[in-house]
Amino acid sequence: MRASSPILMLDTASEYVYLALLNRRGDVLEDVYRQGKNDHSVTLMPAMAEMLVKHGVKPTDLSRIIVGIGPGSYTGVRAGVTVAKMLAWSLSIPLSTVSSLALIASGAPEGAVLVWHDARNNNGFYGLFNVRKGQLIRLSTDAFGSMDEARNTMRYQRDTTHGKPNPAVLFASEEINAVDNVHTVAPAYLRQTEAERTKE
Repeated sequence: MRASSPILMLDTASEYVYLALLNRRGDVLEDVYRQGKNDHSVTLMPAMAEMLVKHGVKPTDLSRIIVGIGPGSYTGVRAGVTVAKMLAWSLSIPLSTVSSLALIASGAPEGAVLVWHDARNNNGFYGLFNVRKGQLIRLSTDAFGSMDEARNTMRYQRDTTHGKPNPAVLFASEEINAVDNVHTVAPAYLRQTEAERTKE
């Protein structure tokens, strides 16, 4: 892999946008982690274009795209996944996926961490992880349900809803999954959309 062929990582599942340009070891060349205003679909592409231009990278130079597939905000997750699939398919770039909860957990201090996104009515999307010696170990599957129940049944040292990811930790874990067929990639919503619930 040429040094001029970096990896693009992105996630829009929460109120925070994460966008990073990485080398093949997962070292960050540049990254952006900032809170949005329900406008990820508007700000993601310009931020990506600015980052690529700054580093003299054309989209066709990318060797891989890694996208967070949720769980999280329905609209937010869809924005990032759609952009990643579009770029991967149109430019024939390999695509990989990662849990958006694992992304957040990767930047946490060592120890067990409960990562969650608020889903209203005391519900949330959550996952339990352990950060140890530069690696991320999954202790539960990503789930949707009562946060009271999750907090009462899981053993952890801290909980968090956000935090800047550490791609190197993810690269040392088993959380990044290569995709054979771009068209099969779908957001991990874990629950029905509001329209589907209303219809029923």
